[in-house]
Amino acid sequence: MPRFLTLIRIDEKNAPAEGPSPELMERMGNLLEEITKAGVMLDTAGLTPTSDGSRVTWEGGQLSVTDGPFTESKEVIGGYSISQCKDKAEAIEWTKRFLSLHEDYWTITAEVRQITED
Repeated sequence: MPRFLTLIRIDEKNAPAEGPSPELMERMGNLLEEITKAGVMLDTAGLTPTSDGSRVTWEGGQLSVTDGPFTESKEVIGGYSISQCKDKAEAIEWTKRFLSLHEDYWTITAEVRQITED
């Protein structure tokens, strides 16, 4: 079965400073348990804020490292999951369920991409 990487993109500047509410965390935990029991979820995690990150760039034959926060970034990757689904449609359905758990004040985009298998 194909594997899919889902990147959860958030607007870090407009996300709640305190992070997800306890109610949201409970809903997420319940769904992640369901996805895991269904044999779909392989790995998932949230990521620290961009202020804790670094970007490593290769340009013109030179490496550079820039520490966060990245003020030019509006949308950042806030988390990811790796799932094993029968097809892309199933991966999208699980992603839609995950996004629908969030309160209305969240702005989230999820990018679902199949992982190439060599």
